[in-house]
Amino acid sequence: MHPRDQTIFALSSGRPPSAIAIVRVSGPAAREVLTALAGKVPGPRQASRVTLRDAAGEPIDDAVVLWFPGPGSATGEDVAEFHVHGGRAVLAALLSEISGIQNIRAAEPGEFTRRGFENGKLDLTEAEGLDDLIHADTDRQRRQALRQLQGLLGDRARDWRERIIEASALIEAGIDFSDEGDVPLELQAPALKAIEALHDEIAKVLAAQGKAERLRDGLVVAIAGPPNVGKSTLINQLARRDVAIVSPHAGTTRDVIEVQLDLDGYPVTVIDTAGIRETDDPVEQEGVRRALARADEADLVLWLSDGGDGEAKSAGAAPVWIVRNKIDLASEDLSPPGGKAMAPDGGARIFAISAQRGDGLPDLIEALVEFAGAFFGASEGALVTRARQRELLRQTAASLKRSMELLGQGEELAAEELRAAAYALGRLLGRVDVEDVLGAIFQKFCIGK
Repeated sequence: MHPRDQTIFALSSGRPPSAIAIVRVSGPAAREVLTALAGKVPGPRQASRVTLRDAAGEPIDDAVVLWFPGPGSATGEDVAEFHVHGGRAVLAALLSEISGIQNIRAAEPGEFTRRGFENGKLDLTEAEGLDDLIHADTDRQRRQALRQLQGLLGDRARDWRERIIEASALIEAGIDFSDEGDVPLELQAPALKAIEALHDEIAKVLAAQGKAERLRDGLVVAIAGPPNVGKSTLINQLARRDVAIVSPHAGTTRDVIEVQLDLDGYPVTVIDTAGIRETDDPVEQEGVRRALARADEADLVLWLSDGGDGEAKSAGAAPVWIVRNKIDLASEDLSPPGGKAMAPDGGARIFAISAQRGDGLPDLIEALVEFAGAFFGASEGALVTRARQRELLRQTAASLKRSMELLGQGEELAAEELRAAAYALGRLLGRVDVEDVLGAIFQKFCIGK
C-alpha cells in the first residue's frame, strides 16, 4: 500500500498533561476508527459528546468527536478528531487503541499539511506561511506569516502565471500564422506589452531587498566587551530574568548565551559573549574566540565598558554602539547630554547606563526598537519571505526579460522563455517538479500538523 493511501493519526495539540488534547485521524479508515471507538459517526462538522471505548468495551474517556468527510476537510481526506481530557494515561490508552486498528500508522512530521497540499487544499507558499505561523515568536512575524497563509504571494503568482500563458498564446498564434502578412506583428505588440508589465511587477517585488526574509530570522545583537563590565547583568535586565551567571570574578561567561526577545513586535536575539581579554586559560581562550566570531556575524554590536569608550573589537560590518555601564559607581557623570545617545563625527553612538539599577536602559531599549524598525524596513505587505521564493521569482524575471529581447528575432525562442517563466512560477506554487524540496519543507513541521 502506498503511504498516501494509509490512514495516519497523531496528537495535534500540546504535550500532556493539559486540559484538553486533540487526536487527529486522516485517511480512508478514519470512519472505521471513529465507529470503533465512539460507536457512531456524527453529522459532518458537528461536535458530538460520546464515551470512547476500547475493543473490550471498557471506557477510555468522556470525549467530544468530530467528523469531516473528504474532500471538505483540511487534508482533503476523511478526517476524524477526538477531543479528550489531556492526561497522559488517557492519551496513552487512546493512541494505543487507534494504533491497533489495521492499516493505521502514526503520522510523520508535517504529513497532515502535506496531504492537504497534495490534495489541492493549499499551495506551497501557503504551506510555508503555515510553517512560519507555527514558529512565529512575535506579533509582526505572526502577521506576516498569516498574510502568506492567506495566499498573499500564491494569489499573485497564479495571476502572473495566467498572464504569462496568455502572452505565450499570442506569440504562438503568431508563429502559427507566420504566413499571414501582418498578423504576427499585430499579435506581438499586445504580448510585448503584457510581458513588460509582468516583468516590472515582479522586479518591484524583488526590489524589496529581502526585508520579509530578515523578519523571519530576526535581528541579532551581540553584547561584547572586556570581562566583568556587566554584560551578563545587562542581558538579564533585557530578558527580565536570570539567564546568565552574574559574578564579580572576571571570565565567568565561557560560552555564548542567547536570549530571544520581542521588542515592539520585532524578533531580536541578544547574545551575551565571553569577556574579551588576553588569557592563558584554554577554555576561556575558546570562549573569547567564539565571542569575537559571533560579534562579527551580528547585525549590531553593543560594546560594554565600565568607564571610557574602550576599544571596540569587531571586525564585522555591523555598527557598534558604545555602552558605558556602572554610571552609578562613576565619580563623574558619564551620561550624554539629556540622557540621549550621541553619534560623534566618525564615532559610534554612545549610551550611559547602570545595568544593575536600570538607569538609562529605557533609552537603550528605545534605540534598539528604532534600529530594528530601520533594519527590517517596511516589511508589512511584503510578498517574498523565503530564499526559495526569491530565487524562483528571479528566474521568472530573467526569463521574461530574455523573452522581450528575443521577440521579433525568434518567436519560437521567446515562447520557450515564457514557458520557462511559467514553469518557475509553477515550482513556486508547488505544482510542478518540487519533489526535491517537499521533504525539506514539511519535515520542519511538528507531528500532528
